[in-house]
Amino acid sequence: FRLEDQEYSPIRPLVDWLDYNGYTMVTKPTKEFTDASGRRKVKGNMDIELAIDVMEMAECVDHILLFSGDGDFRRLVEAVQRKGVRVTVISTVRSQPPMVADELRRQADNFIELADLSPRIART
Repeated sequence: FRLEDQEYSPIRPLVDWLDYNGYTMVTKPTKEFTDASGRRKVKGNMDIELAIDVMEMAECVDHILLFSGDGDFRRLVEAVQRKGVRVTVISTVRSQPPMVADELRRQADNFIELADLSPRIART
């Protein structure tokens, strides 16, 4: 999932590679607004789209990897677990503040600390 922007995105090569290799990219335009102090802000999230896709996939998969720390996904995780799907949450507790909600981490079948993946996924 990613949010679209009108300008070139530095992740465009990754998006193209994923698309070429059979991954489906779900996109959504961002919304721009000016806050009370006159600053330009960009807003957007994919929570609803992600939740719907996960619920639709739940009957076809046995394990979901969720790269998020958003506690709002705890109920989604619980719902797919009731359908027999295992859920691994990948996020971090090593940042200040931690980027994973404690309730989401506890609900997951497994939790992977993102920093522990760094040696395997980081550019060298």
